Amino acid sequence: MLHVLSCGVVVFPGLFFVFRKVLPSIFKQWTDADVVLVSERLVSSIHAVMATTAGCIVVSSCSNVITDRHWLATYFVVWFGVPYMTYDIYAMYLSHYYRYRVKGHEDYKQHSFRTVNSFVRREFLLVLHHIALLTILLPITLFFRKDQGDYFIGCLFLTELSTPFVSLGKILIQLGLQECWLHKANGIMVLVSFFMCRIALFPFMYWMYGRQYGIPLYSVPFHLSLCCNLGNLCILAPQVYWFVLLCRKGYRLYQRQGKARDSPSITDSNKGD
Repeated sequence: MLHVLSCGVVVFPGLFFVFRKVLPSIFKQWTDADVVLVSERLVSSIHAVMATTAGCIVVSSCSNVITDRHWLATYFVVWFGVPYMTYDIYAMYLSHYYRYRVKGHEDYKQHSFRTVNSFVRREFLLVLHHIALLTILLPITLFFRKDQGDYFIGCLFLTELSTPFVSLGKILIQLGLQECWLHKANGIMVLVSFFMCRIALFPFMYWMYGRQYGIPLYSVPFHLSLCCNLGNLCILAPQVYWFVLLCRKGYRLYQRQGKARDSPSITDSNKGD
C-alpha cells in the first residue's frame, strides 16, 4: 500500500517544487504569491488531465454500468486521487498564505495557527470538498461498492475535465492577457465544460442506470438507496453553487468589457463637440 501511495505522494509535490523553482527564473517580476498560484494551477491541470484520461478509459470499457470492472476505477483513486487531494489542501494553503503575506498583513509574517484558521474559514467549502472526498469517496471506492459501479466511478473522474480551463483562466490573468481572445474563448469553455461534466453528468448517470434496468429516468431515484441519492446530492450541491459564481463572474466581466468599448466612443464624441 505504501508503495502504491508513493506514486502520487512523489509526483504532485515534486511537480509543485519544480514549478516553484523554474517559474521565478522565467518571470522575474513575479512575487512569491504569483509563483505559488501558477504552480498550484499547473499541478491541478496535470492531475485533471490524468483523471479525465482515466475516466474516459473506465467509461469506455464498461458496457454494463453495474457489473463491468476496470482496475483504474479503484487504483487511480489510491495511486493518485488520495495523494493529490491531500497535497492540494497544502498547496491551497500556501497560495492563501503568500497572497496575504505579499499584501503586508501582519499575521502572515510566518506560518501559525491563525494563518491556518484564516485559510480554513475563507476556503471552507473547498477544504470541506477535499476532506469529504478523502473520507467518503475513498472508503466507498475501496470497501462498500461490492465490486460494482466502476462505470460511475469513471464518470466522477470526468468531473475534472473543467479544471484545466479554470486554471488556464487564472494563468492568463496572471500573465496580463485577460483582454485577449484566448481568455474570452477559455471563459466559454469553462462554463460549458463545468456545466456538462459537473452538473449535467449526474442526470446522465441516473439515465444510464435506468437504461441498464429498463426504467424511466424519473423512477431511478426510487430504485436507489437513500444514501446513494444523498451522496450524489452532496457532491452536486457545491458544483451548482460554484457554477452560479462562475456565471456571475462571467457576466460582470462581460459588462466591464462592454463599458470599456463604449468609453472610447463617448470620449471621441466629447472631443468632437
